[in-house]
Amino acid sequence: MIIWLSSQYMKLNKLIAGAGKLGIKLNSKQSEQFQIYYEELVEWNKRFNLTAITDYQEVQVKHFLDSLSIALALTEEELQKPDFNIVDIGTGAGFPGLPLKILLSEARLVFIESIGKKTTFLRHIVAGLGLDNVEVIQGRAEEMARSSLYREQFALAVSRAVAPLPALVELALPFCRIGGKFIAQKKGNVNAEINQADKATLTLGGKLSEVKRVELEELSDQRYLIVFAKISPTSEKYPRKPGLIRRRPI
Repeated sequence: MIIWLSSQYMKLNKLIAGAGKLGIKLNSKQSEQFQIYYEELVEWNKRFNLTAITDYQEVQVKHFLDSLSIALALTEEELQKPDFNIVDIGTGAGFPGLPLKILLSEARLVFIESIGKKTTFLRHIVAGLGLDNVEVIQGRAEEMARSSLYREQFALAVSRAVAPLPALVELALPFCRIGGKFIAQKKGNVNAEINQADKATLTLGGKLSEVKRVELEELSDQRYLIVFAKISPTSEKYPRKPGLIRRRPI
């Protein structure tokens, strides 16, 4: 069981201020969930290598706020659909999917992560936060995307810092239903990587929809949301076998 450890020195000032600039007002329950998330992340990180970032202020910005920035590329119409759901590919310690779930409590969320210690942490924190309609899968995206339970079932696929964009497109677009979207979080000069992903995007049934700069002073290191729309079914040939995607990008 996780107990909320309230303390006078732990205030989510950076997260709350940054979220406000995104048009997001966190309520008391959400703030409590983010605080618990931080405390458990740091505690588990003493035993498992979940993240290199553990400073309280940095986690608020580089993990929590960065994850919530995905909301900039989502519309009210999308979020209000009763079947809105999310798959987070290669989520690690839960980014960006878990902060999005805290924000969008009604959405179904599926985590896909291949490393056992990370899925163990995810199951622990999901239970501790009292989150419903969340599934944690230990497995590879290349394999799970071939299951009828997950293939072309999601309104939104997300991924952060998992692979180069051509590989990410092949991993993520098979999960998206027609009319859904894949949002990749990237930093720095993204133009070359986007151009390299053109063929894979078309092959996988997608289209580049938007490249959105995250303009927050808290996130000043050229962060972008690369948004792909799913416009046609993905061929059964894809995704290819693990390892091949990176070695031989489309």
